[in-house]
Amino acid sequence: MGSIDWQQSGALATVTLSNPARMNAMTRAMWLQLREVFLEISARTDLLCVLVQGAGGHFCAGGDISEYPAFRFAQESLMHFHEVEVWGGLQAMLDCPIPLLALVRGNCMGAGLEISSCCDLRLGAAGSVYGAPIARLGFPMAPREAALVQQAVGAVTASAMLLAAESFDAAHMLRCGFLAWSVPDEAAQAQADALVARMLTLSPQAARLNKQVLRQRSSAQAPTPTSAYAYADSKEHREGVQAFLDKRRPDF
Repeated sequence: MGSIDWQQSGALATVTLSNPARMNAMTRAMWLQLREVFLEISARTDLLCVLVQGAGGHFCAGGDISEYPAFRFAQESLMHFHEVEVWGGLQAMLDCPIPLLALVRGNCMGAGLEISSCCDLRLGAAGSVYGAPIARLGFPMAPREAALVQQAVGAVTASAMLLAAESFDAAHMLRCGFLAWSVPDEAAQAQADALVARMLTLSPQAARLNKQVLRQRSSAQAPTPTSAYAYADSKEHREGVQAFLDKRRPDF
């Protein structure tokens, strides 16, 4: 089923994406949980830092595609998924007044890229991989999600991910400014712990006010027109999803 778990240790909240059987792919229930978790965290006044990570060796491999046939092929349910379920979780992260640090290991694809894009700081293990190859599935990234990712990774990298289904390593993501740090896989946890320890010594007021000034995501806030989901019942959308589930190459 998967879950979004969070624990508090002093002034640190650790949020863990957990769906190990699917490399922490996000289910619909997990998107709803993500929103609730960050609403709860945002209401707390005793937290100074939030660490966002994936369970096991991956951050998040994307969405749980096994759920897609049940809702993606009708425009109304497709729009509800992206604009209410997915964006509800992402917006709760964007609205969180507490600094968010993403610790990225393994796959960070699609939904994982979007979730990490909501974080203020990102540390990537050298072996981590980033992308959003949904063109292989016959559908685009939702407009506000695409704006969010483009702002975080840059226009050129976003175009390569979405138009060429390109995936990138941590070294590239460091160069394009998505990652603030890239460290050897075996040092990632220790480096994240050190960053958290440093952040916990800083002024809580300064952290929140600095974040407020830096967080200007107007390009990702505009409402999405219904027409953006008119592809729901298209042949390519159905074929792309079914081919993935059948473990075969799609015939577009």
